[in-house]
Amino acid sequence: MEKHKIAIIVGSLRKDSVNRKIALTMAAIRDDSLECTIVEIGDLPLFNQDLEATPPEAWVKFRDAIRPMDGVLFVTPEYNRGIPGALKNAIDVGSRPYGQSVFSKKPAAVVTASPGGVGGFGANHQLRQCCVFLDMPIMAQPEAYLGGVNDGSFDADGQLKDGPLKDVVAGLAHAFAAWVDLITKGRAALV
Repeated sequence: MEKHKIAIIVGSLRKDSVNRKIALTMAAIRDDSLECTIVEIGDLPLFNQDLEATPPEAWVKFRDAIRPMDGVLFVTPEYNRGIPGALKNAIDVGSRPYGQSVFSKKPAAVVTASPGGVGGFGANHQLRQCCVFLDMPIMAQPEAYLGGVNDGSFDADGQLKDGPLKDVVAGLAHAFAAWVDLITKGRAALV
């Protein structure tokens, strides 16, 4: 069986980000059907349309990394009830030039994790709004607001400890793999 190529975009730039660890756990759980690659966003210059005549090398590299992917998994914290600035910038960079978005038609899922009880609800919904505009079929269910996630949720190797949180993340990984498969097969049937 051919694996679907998935770009993982992590909204936190922190080296030991719990969101990065959640993303890597999801990738490991479904490595049978998803070939996941984290596409880094920390070095992207701020989007400025004036730079499109000669786009910065980091923009070109980011766009080229997303373009061949079959789907996108966004895993992010919430900053001030919204999307982290670095993530919003990456979305803006990938969606331009107008009409040439590298995100269009790619199935996507949004997972937000936070030490707080709300689990990144605000960022999750802002990101879902962006995905609708970007013409990305977004996985509606299960919704993924992971609250109470902190460094203690992981073992010394950065893997989620066995328990309810790991069970939820495993369910998300399986649902996302099925979502990508459904959308890509449906698209192929239309051609």
